[in-house]
Amino acid sequence: MKDPVDPNRANRKRHLLNLGVSRAWHGRIALVIDGPNLSATARALGFEIDYRRLLDEFQSNAILLRAVYFAPVIEDREQLSLRPLIDWLDYNGYTVITKVAKEFTDADGRRKVRGNIGVELAVHALELAKHVDQMVLFSGDADFRRLVQALQRRGVRVTVISTISSEPPMIGSDLRRQADVFIDLAEMRSKLGRNRI
Repeated sequence: MKDPVDPNRANRKRHLLNLGVSRAWHGRIALVIDGPNLSATARALGFEIDYRRLLDEFQSNAILLRAVYFAPVIEDREQLSLRPLIDWLDYNGYTVITKVAKEFTDADGRRKVRGNIGVELAVHALELAKHVDQMVLFSGDADFRRLVQALQRRGVRVTVISTISSEPPMIGSDLRRQADVFIDLAEMRSKLGRNRI
């Protein structure tokens, strides 16, 4: 079935992928990062993200207007592992948006955490849309398919970065198909992975 908005989208996807990752970035760009999803994806691929290198990759090839990192936090445990990362990101060029996660005990007595940042991410991305030519979404959450459609209707080209190289894949197939460009995070490991000392 042809795309009613852009019948040449499939050809454009192949063309951009043939250009190589860094040549695909141009114009005004925003990065929208689903923090827990990106971390889980990198972990599934066996590496950690170097957030300094991530910024450098996009700043060197485009006009990076904003890099926004979304993360749920648990108030009493916030200081443990996430707080240093959030502070570093906040001081080094990222806009950090957090949401307090709710902890509860389910019917079986297991402690659960609920802290979905999807609504905040979608609203922020839609607010940024009028200022950018491209948006890069670091998430594989298929719930963002409608967000990608809404951004495309506003004339924004959307690249989604996640992975199909893990078992199971970390991206929903609907989201991958909807994106103008899909890039497997495994292909960016050498550019975005943290160097081991």
